[in-house]
Amino acid sequence: MNHSTLFLTSRGERHQQSAFAAAPPELAITVLRDPPRAEVLRRLPDAEFLISERAGTLDAELIAAGRNLKLIQRLGTQTWDIDLAAARRAGVPVCYLPIRGCALVAEHLVMQLLVLAKRARELMQIVADAGNWGEPRRCDENYFAYNWSRRENIRGIAGSVVGIFGFGEIGAELARRLRGFDCEILYTKRKRLPQSAERELALSFASRDELLRRSDFVCSLLPLLPETAQTLNAAAFALMKRGAIFAHCGAGAVVDENALIIALQSGHLAGAALDTYTHEPMRADDPLLALAHDPMRNVMLTPHIAAGSPQADRHRRAEDYANIVAWLAGQPLRYRLVL
Repeated sequence: MNHSTLFLTSRGERHQQSAFAAAPPELAITVLRDPPRAEVLRRLPDAEFLISERAGTLDAELIAAGRNLKLIQRLGTQTWDIDLAAARRAGVPVCYLPIRGCALVAEHLVMQLLVLAKRARELMQIVADAGNWGEPRRCDENYFAYNWSRRENIRGIAGSVVGIFGFGEIGAELARRLRGFDCEILYTKRKRLPQSAERELALSFASRDELLRRSDFVCSLLPLLPETAQTLNAAAFALMKRGAIFAHCGAGAVVDENALIIALQSGHLAGAALDTYTHEPMRADDPLLALAHDPMRNVMLTPHIAAGSPQADRHRRAEDYANIVAWLAGQPLRYRLVL
């Protein structure tokens, strides 16, 4: 028997195909990308399972329309746009699923911030070139040569303002990881989060320009859309504080890399880290590489690997359906919100 499954997503064809290929054979999957509400209402009465990827309002009317629903599965941890009370009244279980790749990207961003704040590449090079900083002496309780290379501008995240530019599932994972750093977290997105979500994640909404002006660290997580291409440009970098740090794990081609290079060379920005680029793989003559070769420039480039070493897409996306498979087998559901 094929069980009708409605899969709602905002992601592109490549991600849709990966999810579709991982579906178990007993499911009849219909994937809709950013469908009109009327289309969702039309399809819900026939669906046994509803998968919602990362975000998308599921209110009382939509839940009521799904009169044959057995399970609502949110892919991701953002569930504040699901009417859990309506699901409870309808007797429909609701589960979420942490996305491992999003958590790994958030970890990568924390690494980028720390490497740049601590100027780690510069410090590592200094140690590698040690030998010209005076006569070494054996350390004891009363003797140690703190900062023997006489470095300046070594800082941390604590007490700073961190702005998350383009806030989605990865942004939520990043905010959770930054809470322990005793910093102020700002975010911006097209539609503001509910206050309950802001309290849960300990962050504050800011406009695009306010976030750029106030942040000591700007974390870019923008997706690539026609309206976002090359929008992190000279004007955006000029709004940032002098001495601010820029970290990018969003989509490639949203950053004007030439403008970023100018902002770094002028000293307006104190450092930058990127994991994605306008051209991938990077060209051998990419001007960013000249900066990266100099550890004193405080530039960190990684080869589009923030989400970790890739597994086969089919294996990775099979988790999307694990709770549906469990429900069909009469087994307990994981990450369940509504009993």
